Amino acid sequence: MSKKTLQNLIRVAVVDDHPMMREGIAQTFRREADIEVVGQGGSADDAVRLAEDLLPDVMLVDINMPGGGLEALKRIAVTCPAVAVLVISVRDDQQTVSAALKIGARGYVLKGVAGDELVRIVRAVTRGEAYVTPTLAARLLAEAGGGSANDADKLTGLTVREEQILALVAQGKSNKQIAGDLDLSEKTVKHYMTNLMQKLQVRNRVEAALMARRAQGGGE
Repeated sequence: MSKKTLQNLIRVAVVDDHPMMREGIAQTFRREADIEVVGQGGSADDAVRLAEDLLPDVMLVDINMPGGGLEALKRIAVTCPAVAVLVISVRDDQQTVSAALKIGARGYVLKGVAGDELVRIVRAVTRGEAYVTPTLAARLLAEAGGGSANDADKLTGLTVREEQILALVAQGKSNKQIAGDLDLSEKTVKHYMTNLMQKLQVRNRVEAALMARRAQGGGE
């Protein structure tokens, strides 16, 4: 196999205590010209070590592994905040998903996701987007409840364009899709998203969408 080009190469680490699952994910990425698997592990300690030693662009972390995936996420968020952690798990309860996102996970994906979809998600996370499996996102929105006065105050400070973008984010659209809908460049949308998240004091687009839905009185 020819060497992959270093330009725009996405460096990925995979941490899961099930060797077959871990290797299967790694093989999926190895087929892609723009992704390099730089490390693998099977525990929370492995995850932290790989993050600190290799600084991968994206690290896929299982929740149920020795030492705990959430514990690994906490440690990586402190020592290596530049590493985008994507949780991949069989657990789909709202408490676990919310905890992972609050700690700093860039995404939450259920095991069983198709290989091509996982590749797409990793690329999106690398671009600075956040991702939650649509069924989980819908559940989070439905369970978010009513909005607070503080949420409403933050939303009041948005510009008209920022409100338009937030509405599309709440629909689950990517930066590229939003750019197409509003006839903007993707780079411009990214700039708006950065300002939006700072104004709303949220970590990612999922939290921004939840805030928007809460302010509207909850989701369906």
